[in-house]
Amino acid sequence: MLPDITEIRGACHCGSVRFIVTLSDGLRTARRCNCSYCRMRGAVAVSAELDGITIEQGRDVLTEYQFNTGTAKHYFCSTCGIYTFHQRRSNNAQFGVNVACLDGISPFDFADVPVMNGANHPADGGPKAGAQVGVLRYEAIDT
Repeated sequence: MLPDITEIRGACHCGSVRFIVTLSDGLRTARRCNCSYCRMRGAVAVSAELDGITIEQGRDVLTEYQFNTGTAKHYFCSTCGIYTFHQRRSNNAQFGVNVACLDGISPFDFADVPVMNGANHPADGGPKAGAQVGVLRYEAIDT
């Protein structure tokens, strides 16, 4: 895995949605979130500026989901249901991109992934809002 990747192709599971993304800081922005939605979604995301995603195919099959404040916009393939990217609530000038959709990248490539306190979102204030609250660890075993 190359942490300095800048531009990479991505797609949903069925290939209906295809895109090219320019990452803000390579794979170094990899993170999880503990908000109610992200806990259920379970994706590892990396950052890209809003103009950093070019949809090559499938704009017409992307479905948008918003909840709570309606600030974040989560995009999914309406054919296979895979979350591809979302406009972030904590930084509306960026997308969070599902690393599992990026060519040759897997969430299991990351030994440790910071978990951010989205349950107490930075926009909502309060102690530790938006701070790192944990680490999700993956350790492969020999089988």
